Amino acid sequence: MIVKMKHLDIVCIAAGREEALERLRSLGAVHLDLGGAAGAGVARARGEIEAAERAVHMIRSARAEYAKISGAKEKPETRMRKVGEVLELAADRAELLSAVEALDREIKEFDPYGDFDPALAKKLIDRGVDFGEALPARLPEMRLSAMRERRESLLNRANVAAAKMACTDENAVLAKHPELRERMEFEQARELMTERGAVCAVSGWLPAPEAESFKAAAREAGWGFLLREPADGETPPTLIEPPKPFMPMKALFRGLGIAPAYTESDVSVPFMCYFSLFFAMLVGDGGYGAIFLAATLALRRKLPRSWFVLLTVFSFSTIAWGFVSDTWFGAHLFLKAQETRELVPRWPWAGALVGPALWLGDVSYHNMMLLCFTIGVSHLMLARVWNGVCRLPDSTAVAEFGWAGVLLFMYLVTNFIVGIFTGIPQWAYWVFGASLVCVFGFTVKPSQLKTRGAELGMLPLNIMSALGDIISYVRLFAVGLASVKVAENFNAMATGLVAGADAVWFKALMSVAMVAVLVVGHGLNLAMAALSILVHAVRLNTLEFSNHKGVSWAGYAFRPFKRSI
Repeated sequence: MIVKMKHLDIVCIAAGREEALERLRSLGAVHLDLGGAAGAGVARARGEIEAAERAVHMIRSARAEYAKISGAKEKPETRMRKVGEVLELAADRAELLSAVEALDREIKEFDPYGDFDPALAKKLIDRGVDFGEALPARLPEMRLSAMRERRESLLNRANVAAAKMACTDENAVLAKHPELRERMEFEQARELMTERGAVCAVSGWLPAPEAESFKAAAREAGWGFLLREPADGETPPTLIEPPKPFMPMKALFRGLGIAPAYTESDVSVPFMCYFSLFFAMLVGDGGYGAIFLAATLALRRKLPRSWFVLLTVFSFSTIAWGFVSDTWFGAHLFLKAQETRELVPRWPWAGALVGPALWLGDVSYHNMMLLCFTIGVSHLMLARVWNGVCRLPDSTAVAEFGWAGVLLFMYLVTNFIVGIFTGIPQWAYWVFGASLVCVFGFTVKPSQLKTRGAELGMLPLNIMSALGDIISYVRLFAVGLASVKVAENFNAMATGLVAGADAVWFKALMSVAMVAVLVVGHGLNLAMAALSILVHAVRLNTLEFSNHKGVSWAGYAFRPFKRSI
């Protein structure tokens, strides 16, 4: 559900401006458009944040550099330093290293001429001594040995500066970061409060359920206020409130940086259900799901609760898919492949346990593609039927139900094209014909033909693109199969190393190499699987499904002005 918003105007006494902002921040219920403020106070606060972020970057870079210089593997003992001290050390070190680079160029230029005294050489030249090519055309300021000594001194000083930064506690700097950001937000809010004589005013957005509690707080503070519905052309922020089991989706949307527009739908429930399924199929291996689960449990105390719940659900989904497909680190635990590539149970009792895996593992992969197309059409038809139900009793709901019929027909066509179905049933043509009548007849109302009539001309292209939308879901099969095949090939490479070893010592050596190949190979495959989730699982939800649902993700998230620390 997308929470209804009220536009809010607040008026208070100008002398009590700061107190009003503190009360408003403590209330933590009003969204202010802080991005519109850019005065001197905001710039100063933003500069402090950027300085702190630069300081942390400098500390971490210096720590890595110091580890190379000293060879120390453990983190050095840290001490407290101010941001200004760190930036000053970084500037000094940069200046010293620049001087070292200049000396390196000088040393390279004069090294062929040896360690001569430039002062003595100048005196002899002034007296008319001709050295020919024995001396350079330009004399250096100091001897070559002095250059090298100075270079060593400057480099030592730069290393000392790096050591001091490496020994700085960056956590102490990071601890002040929320405080600095909160200060900047306060400065932004103060600039947004426009003064008009003895009073000042600020506008924002308030969730409708918070209206009564805000009114009570406003009366207690002595504010004047006006609450109204959003006007035409205004774009309120989006606050989604999914059902409790699906609340972690808010964290995923924040992580992806997306939000539906205020006038659109909250798709958290289908997004989480289908995303979990896509996650499992794209990873395609129950063993990898077990690794995800182990990592999630290990980081339980460090992960926010929402992310812990999400990753646990995704991990269990992947493990469940491992049982359905009988795929564990690229190997089959309960099935074995015959020469015909057909999978059969390893033991008589395994057939009942892995029946779905036998169905999915057919030689032609038709069943797996059928599953992907079925998931796709269910996903897209859900969007259209949902639209139709929401639009009832408006006549445009008929067009949405018609689109569901079009998708069903395209699903049958897709399966026929790839050879899964041998033909298209007769009833499907009647469904398709009736669906076309609904789509063309009810997408645009007669009264809107002048303004939206051009949309009817695009309908044939949109109907044909529905076929491509369903076919797009075959990526679940293709990417998941690629992950499994990569795992299988790494397994074959690893076991091949040991299979060719005869001597005991050689077999032991090859066993170590086998473990290395397995760790590196599966680690790489796991990383590629994680990347495929970001690309394909997100796309199928935010593009194919959202296009049919009418979600543009053009909104901006509701962020109340409140204390964060």
